[in-house]
Amino acid sequence: MSQDEPKWTCSACTFENWPKSLKCTICLSPKQANVISQEDSQDIYMIAPLISESNTNPTAQSSSASSNPHNKWSCSSCTYLNWPRATKCTQCSSVRKQFPPSPVLESSNISSPNELLSKSPDVVTTSASIHSDSYYNDRNKSWSRTIKWTCPSCTYENWPKSVKCVLCHSARPKVDQSSQTTDEESRSVQRVTTSLYSPINCPSIRRNDHLSSDTTEIQVSTPLASASDISIASNNYLEECRLRNSRRNNREVDWTWLNACMGVVDGDADPVIEYLSLGGDPARQLNANEVALLKRPSAFDSGFTLVHLAIRFQREDLLTLLLSHTGMTRPAAKRVPADISRTLAADIRHMITASLKQRRGEFPCYFVTECVTFSLPAEIEDFNPIVQEKLFDDLLDRDAQKELEEESPIINWSLELTERLGSRLYALWNRSAGDCLLDSALQATWGVFDRDNTLRRALGESLCEAAAVLYPRWKEAETLQANLLQFSLDETQWQEDWAMLLSLASQPGSALEQMHIFTLAHILRRPIIVYGVKYVKSFRGEALGYARFEGIYLPLLWEPTFCWKSPIALGYTRGHFTALVSLEPETEDVLGAGANTRSGDDLRVIFLPLMTVDHQRLPVHFLTQEELGREEEIMKQWLDCCVTEGGILVAQQKILKRPYLVAQMIEEWLGLYRGLVRRPTIHSSSPESHTQVYSSDGDSDQE
Repeated sequence: MSQDEPKWTCSACTFENWPKSLKCTICLSPKQANVISQEDSQDIYMIAPLISESNTNPTAQSSSASSNPHNKWSCSSCTYLNWPRATKCTQCSSVRKQFPPSPVLESSNISSPNELLSKSPDVVTTSASIHSDSYYNDRNKSWSRTIKWTCPSCTYENWPKSVKCVLCHSARPKVDQSSQTTDEESRSVQRVTTSLYSPINCPSIRRNDHLSSDTTEIQVSTPLASASDISIASNNYLEECRLRNSRRNNREVDWTWLNACMGVVDGDADPVIEYLSLGGDPARQLNANEVALLKRPSAFDSGFTLVHLAIRFQREDLLTLLLSHTGMTRPAAKRVPADISRTLAADIRHMITASLKQRRGEFPCYFVTECVTFSLPAEIEDFNPIVQEKLFDDLLDRDAQKELEEESPIINWSLELTERLGSRLYALWNRSAGDCLLDSALQATWGVFDRDNTLRRALGESLCEAAAVLYPRWKEAETLQANLLQFSLDETQWQEDWAMLLSLASQPGSALEQMHIFTLAHILRRPIIVYGVKYVKSFRGEALGYARFEGIYLPLLWEPTFCWKSPIALGYTRGHFTALVSLEPETEDVLGAGANTRSGDDLRVIFLPLMTVDHQRLPVHFLTQEELGREEEIMKQWLDCCVTEGGILVAQQKILKRPYLVAQMIEEWLGLYRGLVRRPTIHSSSPESHTQVYSSDGDSDQE
């Protein structure tokens, strides 16, 4: 090799190659020494046009075919080799230089896409390089950005049919109707263009990314569709999508269930009977999609069951059918009097707020000015068993009732009290948050919840302002308990525990303790009897420790003449308090332990046991060292105590006439169930059977 012969410089990467090299050692570009003149050899930007012109030379094409098998084009600005379909340079975004039409296309005289298909593959390839637009310039851009939607929470790009984000399950954001219409129209134009140039007419552009570059499919699309065709195709596509979604939704809807709901509203029993005969659940609730399909927002609402609809539209015959069905086990939601008459309940809470006063003097504790005791109306016993069961399901806390009665006999363990003296206790349902103690206290007195935190505010302020009197009593009682367990606390620890009690009393939703019950007895100015479980258990049923809530809480810091002796009863189960109330006693005079239980038309008496099932006296909480040992004497001082014929020590709870608002609230609540006492039969096909009425008091003559 002659060393005098100069090296040639690569036009693409400027690498100096040996003279005999036909390709660049670095980028494999062909040698262009014969094309570039000596004076232009220093200007690399003059190379790109000459290279492009060499593409029209058959000799150059044959030499470059082996070095450039993919037929890439060189950018005139940066000499980067781009793919044939790219109209802009991938590196510098320079527009591809337009060349004169190919002589192959000029000589072919193609006038339609069908004629283009009949020509040679070279024509298609060359046409594709001219009309391919910038769709394939960047593989990672246009398709996903045009079609997919971005989640506003996690920015993940989801497919158009996704209603929620695949990653974070956020709902798809609502877009502006005009922008959505524009996007739909642009996508429709793209779909129409593809459909118009299908293989029947002319191949459309399609890229198979899973294929290699050598096998990439190219199909040409030319703008032959008119605006009217695009508009028609767009409307047809949207209509087809709507119909397809409608058909899919219709397949998923349980029309037997919706027909039953319509049947209850229209008073037609046939759809209801068909739904129940197919094993339908009477307690099933309507959801938002089903309410939208029914298209009657004035009649249907989310969460409604067939029973709710029957009560709302006064379909007594259908309601009896639903309640008597074996599939009806439990209601969908509780229906306590305070929730049925929300306006009256709010007025009652305002009345309670007005009745709260604060006493002046050494013991500035809040107190109520009226003594009210809530009881269930005796009319409930007149209902037939089916309606009674429905009413108690809506009203009572069945789990607490079962635990207090069956698992460990704490209430209703004496037949003498429950049957002969009519003093059976019922656990009312209330909110399961940390406000259950305050809710149960107001339920046992006024029959409402402490939704306005009126009683909690009075409790917190009483503990703070009367701390000088309450703290010594609490500390002494807790010290006695600590001595029994053989441990002691210093003054700093006592102060920290007391501060915790004050903090819990003032925070809504915080669980309360024994001292709070003791303070409530002073606010209500009456004794509180808590019937509770002996042990605190885990979710596995394991005993974790003693539950110290059971017992009697007396307003010992008031004068006995300032308080009422009629107590209220609360139940405690697994960290939850419930109000224990009874049915109104019978109107006849009932003698208990030799005492007349009625002293007037407005006074009735319930007997609350002061003993456990094994005849052990209930403990009295927060007694001082001097008061210990005199529990029975103290109970008789603060309670109207007596002993039944069976030897049970009981306290008399006096039931006075209800306040007007409470009585009106009870009347509205009972109105939901009074219509169910008389029920017509709907199973017989004879006309007479539909008018035959059966009373709950007994059978008819025909039966």
